[in-house]
Amino acid sequence: MSRRSGPRQLTRRLTQLYGGLVLYGASSALLVASGLGLEPWNVLHQGLAERTGLSMGLVLTVVGAAVLLLWIPLRQRPGLGTVSNVLVIGAAMDATLAVVPDAHGWTARITMMVAGIVLNGAATGLYIAARFGPGPRDGLMTGLNRRTSLSVRLVRTAVEITVVATGFALGGTVGVGTLLYAVTIGPLAQVFLRLFAVPSASGGSTVVAAAQPRRAILRR
Repeated sequence: MSRRSGPRQLTRRLTQLYGGLVLYGASSALLVASGLGLEPWNVLHQGLAERTGLSMGLVLTVVGAAVLLLWIPLRQRPGLGTVSNVLVIGAAMDATLAVVPDAHGWTARITMMVAGIVLNGAATGLYIAARFGPGPRDGLMTGLNRRTSLSVRLVRTAVEITVVATGFALGGTVGVGTLLYAVTIGPLAQVFLRLFAVPSASGGSTVVAAAQPRRAILRR
């Protein structure tokens, strides 16, 4: 690879990483505004926000940091994308919720729900394809997979059922959006991962983790 292509590729990867994380937070906010159901972890975040009075974005950040601590016994290695995931998504969600009103009427609510799911798939493809390391929740699942020898599908299903049930009990929103997200996010993310794939450079970075938690996200 030429000297020019190295910095250019790094710039592209960083742009994809942070653009994807901001879009992830914004798309999740659209699901919140639709009122038709959230992705599994955000059911928990919303439930905790209802109980604590904190913003959803702040709760998301705190939970992400707590999950990251669970990486220590699992011997997971965080990357730039892992830390950025914790810091950026919650802030982007709160910023979007501050300017996007709750949807009223079925047309607006369904439009927000569908847009939120599709954009979330695009965001997943963007930041995973950047190859700067998995998010805290995805890394938890792949770490549990390695330590327990249970399949990623089983680990992810068990974890997400637990967080959805806990979040629902705390007041989080479960609905058609939750189900639609569950059955479509894998195929959507797979499409966008291919679309936004960045060619691997020879002698990859030793500064950040380059693991891609595709098995955790694309379980279908």
